[in-house]
Amino acid sequence: MARDFAARFRVAPGKRVQLAKHDPADASAFPDRQAAEAQSRDDAAAINEWQDKLYAEGRRALLVVLQGADTAGKDGTIRHVFNDTGPLGVTVTSFRRPSEEELAHDFLWRAHLACPRRGFIGIFNRSHYEDVLVGRVRKLAPADAIEARYEQINAFEKTLAENGTTILKFMLHISRKEQGERLQDRLDQPKSRWKFNPGDLEDRKLWDAYQAAYEVMLHRCSTPWAPWHVVPADRKWARNAAVAAIVRETLEAMNPDYPRPDWNPKDFKVD
Repeated sequence: MARDFAARFRVAPGKRVQLAKHDPADASAFPDRQAAEAQSRDDAAAINEWQDKLYAEGRRALLVVLQGADTAGKDGTIRHVFNDTGPLGVTVTSFRRPSEEELAHDFLWRAHLACPRRGFIGIFNRSHYEDVLVGRVRKLAPADAIEARYEQINAFEKTLAENGTTILKFMLHISRKEQGERLQDRLDQPKSRWKFNPGDLEDRKLWDAYQAAYEVMLHRCSTPWAPWHVVPADRKWARNAAVAAIVRETLEAMNPDYPRPDWNPKDFKVD
């Protein structure tokens, strides 16, 4: 694997992002589809091995945040990247409309509750960033409250990082055309209709506003301790390959290991 493969997709802290200049169908990181899919399988197997060590070590955690427009492939990414990873030591949290209990607390409360404990990989399917995306576009909170949330998120993530959680954030970048085709496919395929939400069409009408909100989010919240990565998502296989490679690379850099016992195995014998 290339050294610092994630740099291809990483948003440098403070950089202004123009999503229109990022091709959602870009697969230049993986010129050969078959090779990319083979590498994804290898990466998924390696992630499982590293996760086992992370769990055994029990000192640190990895948080993977997936954000993207409807149909960008958050569920599919989780299945393809983490399907080989044993359920022991992995948590997946889907952030939907806040409950009454969640609304009674600060907007980060439910995110903090869902953060992975030491030894775990935690995956957020959507996340606390909904509060500066949907919240901003739908005006669900006063403008000054939304404005304050960017630095509150940065401080929250810095606290996690300083306490042993490595954070990876992926914005799955899909085109409006591809989204339309995937939504229509959900309508056309009986087995996929359960995924279709009529409200998705309302959000689709606000496409430009959401793209602008994503650009602000990427600019304000890609930090040294919790960087954003913009991953082209029109080609599912390339999307999966990129995320798998970056997760594997990150775990390799963390380099967890099985703990060594403070006793000599030769001193014991099982009869």
